[in-house]
Amino acid sequence: MKGFPEERAVALALYIIENKATVRQAAREFGVSKSTCHKDVTERLKRINPALYEEVRPILEQNLKERHIRGGQATREKYRGG
Repeated sequence: MKGFPEERAVALALYIIENKATVRQAAREFGVSKSTCHKDVTERLKRINPALYEEVRPILEQNLKERHIRGGQATREKYRGG
């Protein structure tokens, strides 16, 4: 979903909230880069819809705290089959 950044920012935030998704998952779903997704749901969203930003922020913070766990799991799974 490329196009208007403001609309995309709202759509990404709603997706993350509804699915408890990571930025990477949301970016993949919407066909944008991880960097674009992150910028949309932090910088742009904070400016255009502060209330929605406050809803998505705790999910982003939780994902940030858990990223080392997910990374370790991914590495384990990668080498398990080999």
